[in-house]
Amino acid sequence: MGVDRLFLALLCSAYAEDEQAGERRSYLKFHPSIAPVKVSVLPLVKNKPELVGVARELYETLRKRWNVEFDAAGTVGKRYRRADEIGTPFCVTVDFDTIEKDGCVTIRDRDTTEQRRVKIEDVVETLSREIDDF
Repeated sequence: MGVDRLFLALLCSAYAEDEQAGERRSYLKFHPSIAPVKVSVLPLVKNKPELVGVARELYETLRKRWNVEFDAAGTVGKRYRRADEIGTPFCVTVDFDTIEKDGCVTIRDRDTTEQRRVKIEDVVETLSREIDDF
């Protein structure tokens, strides 16, 4: 048995489909500890420099610890789908409330699509509990 068969078995076992809000969704359900990309950082819109700046800063902080991607192209829903398709377990969205009100970001879980607000300074600790502690 070669590595290619093991890799194919891993991909086949991780492939999942479900329905969210009336739409079928295909995604790779890798455990966070083995997912190739751990986190995707998403500014809500790309034409607001203050949002993109905060998102870039968070991206730079997270990439020191994990493999992280930054995505600002298209609607946030499409970006969530792209992250789901490659098996990214968590998306962190920087929105207007982040810079204007509470200093919190939204962390979205790939498997449940549940979202929770977390203070920016607590993001690394929160994600570490989910990714590193298994």
